[in-house]
Amino acid sequence: MELDAARLRVLVEVAHAGSIAEAARRLSFTPSALSQQIAKLEKELDTRLLERRATGVRPTPVGAILVEHGERVLGELRAADAAVRAAREDLPQRLALGAFATAGKVLVPAALAALEQRYPRAELSLLDLEPPDGYGLVTSGDLDALITHRYPGVAPVPHPGLDRSLLLGDPLRVALPAGHRLRDAGEIDLARLQTDSWISGAVGVASRTALRTLTRALSIEPRVAYETADYHVTLALVGAGLGVALVPASMLGDVDLRRVSIHRLRGRTPVREVSIVHRRRPPALVQELVSLLRASADDVSRAAERL
Repeated sequence: MELDAARLRVLVEVAHAGSIAEAARRLSFTPSALSQQIAKLEKELDTRLLERRATGVRPTPVGAILVEHGERVLGELRAADAAVRAAREDLPQRLALGAFATAGKVLVPAALAALEQRYPRAELSLLDLEPPDGYGLVTSGDLDALITHRYPGVAPVPHPGLDRSLLLGDPLRVALPAGHRLRDAGEIDLARLQTDSWISGAVGVASRTALRTLTRALSIEPRVAYETADYHVTLALVGAGLGVALVPASMLGDVDLRRVSIHRLRGRTPVREVSIVHRRRPPALVQELVSLLRASADDVSRAAERL
């Protein structure tokens, strides 16, 4: 039996979207049409591929295996299309980039602007994604490249068939209210903050995992009073005197130093690893994007050294 590539694409899109309705919107089909394609694929394979839930759908164990293979199949088809476009001067090249919020602010704008200037006919796009999301979209070719991150204590995401390389080691700094008792200290020992209120992401969020990893090494348990994954909110709360936080240096370029005091950690320099992910044998447009992102990362790294 030979699988239908169109139905395979529907399964992959539904898995990525998390619901048939959202996948139908993205593909410009009706939900019933997509449901029929999934039903035909399940009949051909004589097994269920999706679990229907109140909040949407997710692949069954067998469905997850097929989605993984389907991503690679679609990736090869889209890579072939990209190669043809690169060879034909009458067709515009395309590049879709995924990035998390901080990277979208400090790394992406200059790189995409330079790329657009060099390739004015290229069709460039950006998708906002928070790690660990996005790897499957690169495998399937929906994204040509992904900027992702990994905090201390967070397990790496398996990425078969993809290349991942470091762009930036983004050091974590301690942010204190300007009136904090340790505001005049140079480097800060985390043990001296064990009675403070902390501001961090919720349990399971990467920033919270990093905080827990670093404090557990010192046998202390931080009291997280305020939970947010948004560093702009975090710095606003710190500036209001509500607590202390660990913040990546790349987020501190425009911090109000009248309200927030920035410090390095004593005896260690934990970093948020910012990496670029793409398919193996990337086209020239992706290779050039990577070079431009590295230049942006070098600028951010030099700025971080001053903090």
